[in-house]
Amino acid sequence: MFKSGFISIVGRPNVGKSTLLNTLVGERLAITTHKPQTTRNRIMGIRNIPEGQFIFLDTPGIHRPETLLNRYMVDAALDTFGSSDLLLLVVEADSGVQEGDQLIIGKLDAVKAPVILVINKIDLIEKTRLLPLIDSFRNLLPFAALIPLSARTGDGVPLLLEEIWKLLPEGPMYFPEEAMTDRSERFVAAEMIREQVILHTRQEIPYSLAVLVNSFQEVEEKNLLRIKADIIVEKDSHKGILIGKKGAMLKQIGTAARLSLEKFFATRVYLELFVKVRKDWTRDAKMLKEFGYGEK
Repeated sequence: MFKSGFISIVGRPNVGKSTLLNTLVGERLAITTHKPQTTRNRIMGIRNIPEGQFIFLDTPGIHRPETLLNRYMVDAALDTFGSSDLLLLVVEADSGVQEGDQLIIGKLDAVKAPVILVINKIDLIEKTRLLPLIDSFRNLLPFAALIPLSARTGDGVPLLLEEIWKLLPEGPMYFPEEAMTDRSERFVAAEMIREQVILHTRQEIPYSLAVLVNSFQEVEEKNLLRIKADIIVEKDSHKGILIGKKGAMLKQIGTAARLSLEKFFATRVYLELFVKVRKDWTRDAKMLKEFGYGEK
């Protein structure tokens, strides 16, 4: 018997969903930063074993949206509720039951698929705090299982995989054995560039930027990737910050992004970055679609 299924990873922003996806798959597919709303799209990660195929779906953090971009992000997460074989609700061990957790649990109440509660970041709390926290969540929804773990260290992840396997239905191999994700190489490149912009900037810039890869060219005879990308911001002041004095900031971002891309694609990368202003793009449906956020 071969088992397979789609497993959505859902939760509030910044609870460690993307780190969990990377740990479960064993590859760094989703970008991770300490800032909320880093994940904007549904990102698939595939784990293959001889007896089955785990298809994990990392989703944006569910929150109260303020812009069209935020609405797109929340919808991308909520749309997985009815189409998944299993859901993992990720919460933080070090923050207790939050209002955002209760909001999501309320939406999960009508979902027919089983839900596993994943209590992440147990490496940040005393063990004596864990049992009361588990009891607090246990009363909110009839979870199929409650698994404390640390996505960062991997502690508890094997137990989570065991519980997922028990609940996974019999099914086909949906993707080839060598597949890691359904996302294109251009998408991965854009995300890795955006990650470095987030890590190198502060204030509102991370929430109002997009990355558009205009050229992705493999030069096989030189073992080289040539990538040209635009970093899109909403304000002229943001452009100045990203470029920096004499281009210093953009050079730092470009160097860090190039190293990240070279590690992922296992080849040399020639990266060109340009900063462009598209005013209020996060509130414009046409521009959202152009940058890959307008369609589910």
